[in-house]
Amino acid sequence: MNLRAVLEADAHWSQRLRVAESPGPMRTMAGVLAHSGDSWFWAAGLALTWWRGSQVWSGWAIRSLAAIAALAAIVLIVKLLVRRRRPEGEWGAVYRVTDPHSFPSGHAARAVLLAILAAAWAPSWFAVVVFIWAPLVALSRVAMGLHYLSDVVVGAGLGLLAGATTVLLIH
Repeated sequence: MNLRAVLEADAHWSQRLRVAESPGPMRTMAGVLAHSGDSWFWAAGLALTWWRGSQVWSGWAIRSLAAIAALAAIVLIVKLLVRRRRPEGEWGAVYRVTDPHSFPSGHAARAVLLAILAAAWAPSWFAVVVFIWAPLVALSRVAMGLHYLSDVVVGAGLGLLAGATTVLLIH
């Protein structure tokens, strides 16, 4: 199978998952999930947790913030090297203007990274919640037309690799 065929299949399956142009509860839920992985949201939440949280939560927050920053740099470098345009669409104008490249998905990478870090360092109930949330964020990015399926698969793989590396480096 050649690259063109893979990209065509990727575009086809990504379009099948898309709900951005279909008003209703699925679109609303996908939109909320797509935004829930935003870097500013997690940076603010983790900074507040570091500042006001217990010792356990503060430690988790500061390590997670550092890992998110390192992962963001890696994702940005890959995006600038690959320069794959986002799928056409109207939803998510802020993403389309500030970051026109879709490969890999930073949201998927960040969500999986957070799931791995939660499994290693956070209470188990929180890890379960984040492990359920992470793939939903990744799929919502495709559903809202901001990414192709391969963008979120590779992003999730980067998040998994970054999470495992972080846990190994920071005990």
